[in-house]
Amino acid sequence: MSNALAIATVTQALALLIEHNLQPEIDMQVAVKTERPPAEATDDATITVFLYQVTPNASRRNDDLPTRAPDGTLLKRPAAALDLHYLISAYGNEAELVGQRLIGCVVRTLHEFPVLPGELIEEAAQRPYLAGSDLAEAVQRVRFTPTLMDVDETSRLWGMLHQTPYSLSVAYQAALVLIEGREQPVVPRPVQRHTVRVLPFGAPDAPEPPRRPGTGTADPAATAVPAERASGTAARKVAARASRANGMAARPTAPTSQAGTESEPETAEPGGKTSPRKTPAKKTAGKRRAAARTAGPRPRTRKQSGTGSTHGGGSAPAGRDDGATNDQEG
Repeated sequence: MSNALAIATVTQALALLIEHNLQPEIDMQVAVKTERPPAEATDDATITVFLYQVTPNASRRNDDLPTRAPDGTLLKRPAAALDLHYLISAYGNEAELVGQRLIGCVVRTLHEFPVLPGELIEEAAQRPYLAGSDLAEAVQRVRFTPTLMDVDETSRLWGMLHQTPYSLSVAYQAALVLIEGREQPVVPRPVQRHTVRVLPFGAPDAPEPPRRPGTGTADPAATAVPAERASGTAARKVAARASRANGMAARPTAPTSQAGTESEPETAEPGGKTSPRKTPAKKTAGKRRAAARTAGPRPRTRKQSGTGSTHGGGSAPAGRDDGATNDQEG
């Protein structure tokens, strides 16, 4: 950070940077001035460094807001982030192309040293009119970037310079210059101890869950996260569900064959259901089991006795009747 003398310090340091790096291409005395282009062209070798515009930096323009404590104490000073726009012109004998040679040295210098050196800032601050500048202590360094200007923008720029003839020039942008306020912030006290705890709602010494606006009941969205999330139980349940889903997806559709039986392909039934196709042997066994369940217990046949029977009556002997009965029961 720096004070209000930062803009003038950057201009003076830029002039010193150009003046110290004109050798070895230029072997003549060149005057580097921090002023606007002259109203009359001169044949003396001259370079003018003219600051024609100051704009806020787009990426750091929110740094101008101060930071204060709840009691109003200043914690951080506001800072204005600025970009400086320079027009560097060269003059000299046109027959010897002095102006073009000087512009070439300017472009080479700013391309070789795009960041403003700290020693040149300190040298510029030694001027009596820049006493008290603290730009050299700033952490943010100033960087120079060439600005592309077409014919229309160049004509408008030189049109603002009333009665000033055009001269060969280049435009550069200097960023970033931060200018702080004058109020001294209060230095915050160091942290003595760290007390960080994580407690679910309902635990001892835990804060109360937030309440719904206008009601006395707890917010379900806040109380729906008990200690289960903190302990990782919910994550394990989700992993178990995913594992079961993967196992069901990987299960084969065709039934596996058991010992002594053959697996048959499935057949479609009405309603979209599938059932395994039955073999003829299985069908016969199923019919027998169904008939046995329907008929119930089989009645017993009483044996016929051999008393009162005669061989001449056409009746069979007792032994033969028993055998026939046994054959029927069998």
